[in-house]
Amino acid sequence: MNAITPITTTLKDWESDQEVRWCPGCGDYAILKAVQRTLPDLGLDPAKTVFVSGIGCSSRFPYYMATYGFHTIHGRAPAFATGIKLSNPELDVWLVTGDGDGMSIGGNHTFHLIRRNVNLQIMLFNNEIYGLTKGQYSPTSRVGTNSPTSPLGSVDRPASPCAFALGAGGRFIARGFDVSKNLPDVLKAAHAHQGAAFVEIFQNCIVYNKDVFEDFAAPKGAEDRQLWLANGEPMLFAKGTQGIALDSEKLTLKVVDVVDGDWQGAGVIVHDVTNRSVAHMLVEMPFGPFPMALGVIYDDPRPTYEGELLSQDEKAREGKNTDLARLLAKGQTWTVEA
Repeated sequence: MNAITPITTTLKDWESDQEVRWCPGCGDYAILKAVQRTLPDLGLDPAKTVFVSGIGCSSRFPYYMATYGFHTIHGRAPAFATGIKLSNPELDVWLVTGDGDGMSIGGNHTFHLIRRNVNLQIMLFNNEIYGLTKGQYSPTSRVGTNSPTSPLGSVDRPASPCAFALGAGGRFIARGFDVSKNLPDVLKAAHAHQGAAFVEIFQNCIVYNKDVFEDFAAPKGAEDRQLWLANGEPMLFAKGTQGIALDSEKLTLKVVDVVDGDWQGAGVIVHDVTNRSVAHMLVEMPFGPFPMALGVIYDDPRPTYEGELLSQDEKAREGKNTDLARLLAKGQTWTVEA
């Protein structure tokens, strides 16, 4: 694929003329603005950008972007996005889905999109609930979640979107949350990755699951429970007073105290985005005993699906006559007289 020629745009160039309509206070507003602020920094062209969504609150996203957009059917946005990218690899494709749309009815399609490594960005808004259909528990809802479909509390064990993406063979896995000032940097890293870039974005559902992420995503006072990962940097949190180390006996991660800034003496791990084994441990760290792992967790590119497919097609055409009319007229033909 040819390199993108950067152009100059502003946030206004990415805003559509449609009235943004989510519930007042919904985290989707913050994510929308983060995306609209990020795209000008990437030098992208609205005329060569496509947003694709399925069904759910998050899936209204394409209406609010001054780009091409497809509001498709429940769970099938990955199939549409794959077709768009294969038909025109020069387009910059962003897939917007939710924990219900992408992890339940669309789980199979999401799996194959990631497995194939189609070169696009996947933003999965995770509010741990079905918001559009009035608050039923979703694949990511916590045990004990009270909802119309689990009035006594959900007994389902929740799925982890990032663990799912890693298990599907994902080569870029990242996390952020709706009101985080770091979300644009996560989106920029996802866009820079060549291949399927999976970003889980924790999103507050103000009506049906209010403040479920408050313990680590509150605007103030929760910073100590966030582990923002940076490649080549030690895994420190709580203002550098704690870190993540490897328990060599159990081959698991553990929290250690850091005294006087001596993170090396405490055994704190330096983040390596290409270490798949540690990435698995990070996405499965239980919040509470551990902080929430955020930022780019894993980034190790491999050839993209459309690149391999188009290269294969080009080789198949070598030395061949690509005149379709001549091909159709080859062999036994006849004329139907009036």
